[in-house]
Amino acid sequence: MPPSSTASAPAAHHVRLWWRRRGRAGAVGATFAVALLAAALLLTLSSYASAPLASDDSSSPSGGRSPALVGLTLLRRAKEKGALCLDGSAPGYHLQRGSGSGSQSWLIHLEGGGWCRNLRSCASRQRSMLGSSRYMERQVEFTGILSDDKSQNPDFYNWNKVKIRYCDGASFSGNVKDELQNGTRFFFRGQRIWEAVMNELVFKGLRNAKQAFLTGCSAGGLATYIHCDAFRALLPKDSRVKCLADGGFFLDVKDISGKRTMQSFYSDVVRLQGLRERFLHCNSTMEPGQCLFPREVVKHVVNPVFILNPAYDAWQVQHALAPEASDPRHSWLDCRLDISKCSSDQLGILQGFRKELHDAVSEVKQKRNWGFYINSCFVHCQSLNSLTWHSPTSPRVNNKSIAEAVGDWFFDRREVKEMDCEYPCNPTCHNLVFARPFKI
Repeated sequence: MPPSSTASAPAAHHVRLWWRRRGRAGAVGATFAVALLAAALLLTLSSYASAPLASDDSSSPSGGRSPALVGLTLLRRAKEKGALCLDGSAPGYHLQRGSGSGSQSWLIHLEGGGWCRNLRSCASRQRSMLGSSRYMERQVEFTGILSDDKSQNPDFYNWNKVKIRYCDGASFSGNVKDELQNGTRFFFRGQRIWEAVMNELVFKGLRNAKQAFLTGCSAGGLATYIHCDAFRALLPKDSRVKCLADGGFFLDVKDISGKRTMQSFYSDVVRLQGLRERFLHCNSTMEPGQCLFPREVVKHVVNPVFILNPAYDAWQVQHALAPEASDPRHSWLDCRLDISKCSSDQLGILQGFRKELHDAVSEVKQKRNWGFYINSCFVHCQSLNSLTWHSPTSPRVNNKSIAEAVGDWFFDRREVKEMDCEYPCNPTCHNLVFARPFKI
């Protein structure tokens, strides 16, 4: 039986406590440019499980052992390959070798963390782990879909698992040859990073994979849509290869003031990193920003993809639907921080946002081998968090946790096309509560 709202309350409380701590800590170090703050929120939202949650009886969210720490590997001969982070440093990844029945299975995860839309915001990222390996942690915890604990990750725990760090600012897609932009060096080389890291992993055993899974969260989820078919092409024809995009279905919607804030943002990214030529579906009649939206990208993806998204994506609510600039009187402030504090009118707008997602996802319903799991939670990414991925109190739709649904789909145990009911119908959700808004 799915956990009741009472049973899930302590775990949800731990999540909220942890978020409040992160909010206070973030305020102390807020020295980057304004645009980087939005990207930092995306990175935080996309990896919030990688820090331990508060708990009275265990250091692990599910009561098991502590998550594995996996070291950083920098790409070899990165400069020679032209595959460089925004500041010119070598990109990196974390590799944990599989064992036993998983020794010839690979799970690749693309890290998220927003985008930079202009030289100023990209310069800020150059001084952070979002644009330079000089600032990346030398070890990271592998949790959720990356966990090696069978109780937390029953289908993929013993696979070879890789987390590819994100440092190019455009979802692993840019390939600008010229390094000088207004007299300053910037390396917009996400496409080269993707290719170079994949080639390195191919020689480390990926080429012999009997099954492989490309996953990504947030901006990494968008990159998963973009690179899914290319990933398939790297693997043996007789191998099982699929993709999972978590929290990456960003919507081209009008904000509460009637402006297309997200499309404008994406248009700047496309122009800055020369992405129009990168996407064959991006024709001259389209606004540049439309090229990046998943609704357009997925129309041309052939390999099977699983769409994992909350209907009330916390980052999109704060930055696409109700950005601060569209709310000068701050009437949406409480709602943006805590969905339970939204007025009936605001909930009506959120339900409209949910319908936009459902309409967009419904376009792939006819893709026979695709799957989706859209729950009614106010959260962002959910596959990296052991609490939301698979635990006694994880969110459920039709009595299935996210991990169970994804595993069923990947291994063809059943068709998975789950659409949750409207908020606040699902008591198993872990809805985020923010201590303060993240400015954009």
